[in-house]
Amino acid sequence: MSQRLQALYGLKWNPFSPELPLEALYVSPRVENFCWRIENALVREGGFAMIHGEPGTGKSVVMRVLAEKLERLTDLTVVSINHPQSNLADFYREMGDIFGLELKPHNRWGGFRSLRDRWMSHLQSTRRRPILLID
Repeated sequence: MSQRLQALYGLKWNPFSPELPLEALYVSPRVENFCWRIENALVREGGFAMIHGEPGTGKSVVMRVLAEKLERLTDLTVVSINHPQSNLADFYREMGDIFGLELKPHNRWGGFRSLRDRWMSHLQSTRRRPILLID
């Protein structure tokens, strides 16, 4: 959207931009409730949550809102992976990069074991709880 059109309609930001700041978004009560449940149940007790729906329904936006809310919490590390076209090997390479491990594609089992050992070591040696958001 051009600057001229933004000025014509009194818009501060381009509403169609993927980099739209979170302060410019309307967060519905359903999204607020979802984020509250994640913050107050899953973060403390553990577990999984899934956001699903048709393309263009706002799943990525909800993930951005949730990540911003979770990053405010103490003793929590939030990491996002945003590559929807990735395959399983790409996912493991991303995880290895997050944990500082070089995973080799020809030794998937060894790489997975190294990744799992690093994850367990992290959980036992720190009070920081990891949160992984996958979009």
